[in-house]
Amino acid sequence: MKNDYYAILGVDRSASNTELKTAYRAMALKYHPDRNPGDREAEEKFKEAAEAYEVLSDPRKREIYDQYGHEGLRGNGFQGFSGFEDIFSSFGDIFEGIFGFETGRGRSRTVPRQGADLRYDLRISFMDAAFGTSPEIEIERFEGCTTCGETGAAPGTQPSTCPTCRGTGQVTKSSGFFSISSTCPQCHGAGRIIENPCTACRGTGKKKLRKSIQLKIPPGVETGSRLRLRGEGEEGLFGGPRGDLYVFLHVEPHEFFERDGQDIVCRVTIPMTQAVLGGTIEVPTLEGTEQVKIPRHTPHGKIFKLKGKGIPHLRGFGRGDQLVQAMVELPTNLNKKEEKLLREFATLRGEL
Repeated sequence: MKNDYYAILGVDRSASNTELKTAYRAMALKYHPDRNPGDREAEEKFKEAAEAYEVLSDPRKREIYDQYGHEGLRGNGFQGFSGFEDIFSSFGDIFEGIFGFETGRGRSRTVPRQGADLRYDLRISFMDAAFGTSPEIEIERFEGCTTCGETGAAPGTQPSTCPTCRGTGQVTKSSGFFSISSTCPQCHGAGRIIENPCTACRGTGKKKLRKSIQLKIPPGVETGSRLRLRGEGEEGLFGGPRGDLYVFLHVEPHEFFERDGQDIVCRVTIPMTQAVLGGTIEVPTLEGTEQVKIPRHTPHGKIFKLKGKGIPHLRGFGRGDQLVQAMVELPTNLNKKEEKLLREFATLRGEL
């Protein structure tokens, strides 16, 4: 009598396809014939797990099995696997990468691959971060060698097909029930041999060149903001797309303003007399100056808000505010007359 398929894989009857695949992969890894040579019990468990996954990963077969069990599957023509080759061909995507092998034929390494991404760190001023800027930067990246046409071979010559791997970039050895593929030791995976390297690129087919790129930095960025320029990274391999360029921004501090989210904060010193009697002061903003009225009896540290005078929102929804903190300055280096008047003032207030 056959064991329950769910019990074989160690999953609940409500298991998702992802859970089924994970469970089967773990069992296949544990009971794989090459890990258990000559172990008949392991071979049986390996086949049993494959049969369970074959049924439960197929929505139609799973529905039949859930309703009618093993008898229902036999009545619908399900015969299971005939052998290990059948299992490997059916689930090659699952075995791919286990033990570092491929289950099918050796594949050529010349499949298109995306180029590497590049990083550029850019310092900008506080004001440029607030209002945006369009600087030009210069990057270094590898480009196709024009001398050899990216072949890596000297002009007038061509690379030859690697005789060891016959151009696939891999060598394959038989091991038990499947093939083990590894990088060709002669061509190092390139699939070709360059006997006369190009002197301009030293046989690589690539040359490091400098390129100028115009950036557009939007208003409102801050330290840590990142720009992504698609297709400005390294060239792809074998016709693959370019990588991307990531520009990381670092905003320099300002001598007067500090940033707090979309707001900016500044501190303005006012004399004690103005804090007591009131008055008007002129405050620098990101765009010129503003008159700020100081009411009578303003305490030290009082904050005044200038609406809409802060940093523009990065996505264009208005601006933050400017927060002006009044710092009351006490008089120092009083002359005799000033000190006498101050004592008289303190006496009138009963403070002396």
